[in-house]
Amino acid sequence: MSDFLDTNIWASLLLSIIVIATSLLLRKWFTSHLFALVLSYTQSKKIHAASTVLVAFEKPMRWVFVVIGMQLAFQFLPFQTVSAAWESSLVRSCFIALLTWGLFNLSNVTTLLFPKLMTKLDINVDKIIIPFLTKMLKTLVFLFGFSIIAQEWGFNINGFIAGLGLGGLAFALAAKETVSNLFGGIVLITEKPFTIGDWIKTPSVEGTIEDITFRSTKVRTFAQALVTVPNSTLANEPIINWSKMGKRQVSFYLKLDILTKTEKLHMTISDIKALLQHHQDVHPETILVSFESMSDTSADILIYFFTKATDYLGYLQTKEDINFQIISILEKRNVLFSVPKSAVYLESAEQEHNKEPMKRLMSHG
Repeated sequence: MSDFLDTNIWASLLLSIIVIATSLLLRKWFTSHLFALVLSYTQSKKIHAASTVLVAFEKPMRWVFVVIGMQLAFQFLPFQTVSAAWESSLVRSCFIALLTWGLFNLSNVTTLLFPKLMTKLDINVDKIIIPFLTKMLKTLVFLFGFSIIAQEWGFNINGFIAGLGLGGLAFALAAKETVSNLFGGIVLITEKPFTIGDWIKTPSVEGTIEDITFRSTKVRTFAQALVTVPNSTLANEPIINWSKMGKRQVSFYLKLDILTKTEKLHMTISDIKALLQHHQDVHPETILVSFESMSDTSADILIYFFTKATDYLGYLQTKEDINFQIISILEKRNVLFSVPKSAVYLESAEQEHNKEPMKRLMSHG
C-alpha cells in the first residue's frame, strides 16, 4: 500500500513537471510560429493598430502560458502547497500584472500613434506634449495595475488614500519642489516657449531641447553635455528661442580710409547696397548701407541686413560670401581700409630706422 502511495506521489510530481515543461514549450512555439504568423499577416494587410497592440503584448502573452501551466501544475501536486484562496489571488495577480505590462508597453507607442491621429483629425499639436502625455499615461497605467493587485491581496486602498488626505500637509511640504516642477512643466507645455529640437538660451543654459518630463527639461549644450534643468527654474526665466527666428541679424561697420574721395565712397555704398539687394540669401525686408560717421582716420559705413538662414552654419556661410564680395568691390573701386594712427606711426618709425645705416654709410663716403 505504501509503495502504491509513493508511486502516485511521484507520478503526480512528474505530471506537474510535465505541465510546466509543456507550458514553456508552448511559450517558445507561440513566439516562433503563431505570434510571428499573426504579426506578419497584420503587417501585410497594413492593419497598423493590430500590429501595434500585438508588439506591445508580445512578451506578456508569452508569460500567459507559464501562468496557466503554473495553475495546472498546482492541481496535480500530490500535496497542498498553498491554500485555494492564496492560489487564486496569485494567479489573478499574475494576469493583472501581465495586462498592466502590456498596457505599459502600449503607452510607449503613443509617441508614434498620436501624431498620425492628430494629422488625420487635422489638429496641430506641439510635439513636446507627446512625450509628456506618454509619461503621464505610463504613470496612470502603473498606479491602476498596482491598486488592483493591492486590492486583490486585501489591502484597503481607500484607507491608504484617506491616510494620504490626513497627512496631506506633511506630504505637500515634502513634495513642494516636485509639485512646483510639475506645474512648471505644465506651464512650459501650455505656453509653448519651445519644442523638442529648438535651440534656446536662458540665464541657466543654452542648447537644444531633447526631452521634457514631469520634473525637468533636458537640454543638450553645444559642448554635447546634457543639462537637466528643473521645470520650475525654466518656467520662471526669460527664454530666448533662437529657432523661432524668421531671419538673422548682421550688423557691422566698414571702416574705410578717410582720404577716400567722395565719389568713390558714393559708388562703394551703391555697389554694396546692390549686392545685398540681389543676394539670394539676404532677406529683402531691411537692408541699410549708410555713411554713418567718420573720425580723423576712417569713414564709417554702417552695413545692416538679415540673412534668410537662421541656423548657425547657414548664417556663417552667407556672411562669409558677402564679406568676400565686399572686398572685391573695394578692390574694384581702389578703396582702402582705414589704418589706425598707431600703425602709421610705427611704420614711419621703422622706415626712419632703416634709413639710418644708409645715412651713416653716405657720411663715411
